[in-house]
Amino acid sequence: MLKKILAGFTSVALLAAAPAWSAVPAPARDNMSHALAVTGKVATPLTLKVADLRQLPPANGGEIAVTRHNGDKAETITSYKGVRLRDILDKAALDAPGHNDAKKIAIIATATDGYAVVFSWGELYNSPAGEGVIVYYEKNGKALDDGDGEIALISAKDIRTGPRHVKWLNAIEVRKLVE
Repeated sequence: MLKKILAGFTSVALLAAAPAWSAVPAPARDNMSHALAVTGKVATPLTLKVADLRQLPPANGGEIAVTRHNGDKAETITSYKGVRLRDILDKAALDAPGHNDAKKIAIIATATDGYAVVFSWGELYNSPAGEGVIVYYEKNGKALDDGDGEIALISAKDIRTGPRHVKWLNAIEVRKLVE
């Protein structure tokens, strides 16, 4: 009987309908990201694949512990290779013509599974933290796999790096928060 009831639902619908404590994450291969769309308040919306990201100025990092919001260690990345989020935004050209417009901008990085994190313009462009916000395509000397998607993001200078570690990254949206 349960099989019959569940037969009409997709796995996404089942996850959305299930209570949080019983939800089972979709297999990683279902979340694979193949391109990154940059949209919103930009002069030039972009769609970037790994080959396109490799054409931007490289940003490499060494060992970093990915820690959860409670401080527990999730994993250790020994090295990563990618590009600064700031360089991607510069390529898209933020649409902030007024003197104070840039200060009102938020950047939302979203994964294929809906996970999203937020950065402010000030954080990326006017703080040391911006140096460490990396969209990466290689980890531990290899291309990313199904567990990360082809493209991921990490905020390497965060104290707890896990909450803004976005696997399966597929979208960057630039929003002006207030007029």
